[in-house]
Amino acid sequence: MSRSVRWVWARFRHGSAAVVAAVAAALLLSACGGQDTAASQAPPPARNAERGGTAGGRTPATGSESGGRSVTVLDRSVPQRVAIPSLGVSSELETLGQNGKGAMTTPKNPDLAGWYEPGPTPGSRGPAVIAGHVTWNGADAVFKKLKTMKAGDTVEVTRQDGKTATFTVDRVEEYPKKEFPTLEVYKNIDYAGLRLITCGGDFDADRHYYPNNVTVFARMTGVA
Repeated sequence: MSRSVRWVWARFRHGSAAVVAAVAAALLLSACGGQDTAASQAPPPARNAERGGTAGGRTPATGSESGGRSVTVLDRSVPQRVAIPSLGVSSELETLGQNGKGAMTTPKNPDLAGWYEPGPTPGSRGPAVIAGHVTWNGADAVFKKLKTMKAGDTVEVTRQDGKTATFTVDRVEEYPKKEFPTLEVYKNIDYAGLRLITCGGDFDADRHYYPNNVTVFARMTGVA
């Protein structure tokens, strides 16, 4: 584990507001293998990111990634479905956790995306994470076209409380797994953010492995 990762983890354990969900990348690199899976780095539990602020757990969103717009964040509520109109995707959500090695688990059904339960819920303050497979046994899976998303595309997440949070994409990045920017993806933010994650790069059939992760960065821009 690098010195920088140890520092981040120590700051997280002591409740630093600077970092909500950074992790030891050396322990969390998943091989996207087995069934052409979409495993990725997983942040540790970060529910402290959703607490505090104004009454009822709400606080106005700010920050450069939110484009300076003030969007009131929501209380925690389990997400039930994600829809991406530009990709024709509409998926119920499985619940994801961490495996024994600290990596985020992946959806059991390749046609479904999954929400990372230890982290924020979509619409509440912090970087909520939804992951999905890119392929499965050679067939296209739910997030096959994720890397084709563009800034301005929207993502809709229906929540258990009956609200639908709409997110607007800021950017789409592809990172080598060995150089995954944990801090950039999972750092503390003071607005409702969303990270969509799948695998990327050229599939290595011998190793059943994708070398990269595709990450979509989005921010909440509306609630219905």
